[in-house]
Amino acid sequence: MKELIYDLQASLLDREGFTSLEEYEKFTTEFLVYLENADITRIVSPSHANYIFFQFSEGLSHKITRPLNSDIYVSNKDEFKALFVSFCGLLADAVKYKQEFKNQPSYGDAVENNTINKIIYTIQQSIGCVSDSLDNNNQARKKVGQLFEKLIKIVVKRLGFECEPRTVRLPVPEYAGYTMPYELDVVISRNKIEAQKEPYFIHDTEVVGSVKTTSKDRIDKIFLDKYLLTKLLGRDIPVIAIFLHDVQRAVRGNSIFGINSTFKTNHFLGYTVALNKLDGVYYVDPRPEMLVNERLREQIRGFQQLVLEDLWLLSD
Repeated sequence: MKELIYDLQASLLDREGFTSLEEYEKFTTEFLVYLENADITRIVSPSHANYIFFQFSEGLSHKITRPLNSDIYVSNKDEFKALFVSFCGLLADAVKYKQEFKNQPSYGDAVENNTINKIIYTIQQSIGCVSDSLDNNNQARKKVGQLFEKLIKIVVKRLGFECEPRTVRLPVPEYAGYTMPYELDVVISRNKIEAQKEPYFIHDTEVVGSVKTTSKDRIDKIFLDKYLLTKLLGRDIPVIAIFLHDVQRAVRGNSIFGINSTFKTNHFLGYTVALNKLDGVYYVDPRPEMLVNERLREQIRGFQQLVLEDLWLLSD
């Protein structure tokens, strides 16, 4: 088992890896095999019983993983593999039925089982756990974020969309001939021809997106994207954000295994009032308050809804 974790570390840092969903699945399955067979300690958060940590053995200096939501982290390899097959089937059905998918039996099954969120979360957090096992965690922290962005792009492309970063040239009003280059995380398009025709612009059917593991220190930029694009282009530009989660480990009482939310509710609502609403904020692991606060629910949804329904509505 010791060799397996080192192989996973090498795979994580390989610049040529993770080019398909199947590669992500293979990596995750191997990590789950490691969890089942290695000397791993499972720790339950005393502040939030549904969040757990894994502590590695002495050979890995007893390093501790990031918090994992056990409600959606699938730690059994056989259950994960079966769920991954269902996940791929759902993506195929979504492509086939598009806006009408919500009328299909498989849609209801997906919502009830939370299939898409569980698969994305288990894959990404398995990557994060391997990163946490490294001696120099800083070298992998950026890679973990990049692999999440890459994973989301692969899923969106599997649905038949174009999904690539783009630098657009925004006209500066009252200054004829001046344009402002503006970098966008991703532009999602249903029409490849239109995307190629206007590589420095945003077509009417395209959606601008930001993909990050957490909203911490990033949410203001996304609201600004929406405001500037709409203001300078003179029309409403759909802007969405996709986040993995907004939690981190924190000291609570005498325990280092507490959980803190990194979501800034007041900032989010302040930007909504001062600038504009976003067209959708999608979390793989949403915080409980996001699901009960009516003002937050106007914009925040589960990532699964984007895949099963909203992408087609936004790009229509």
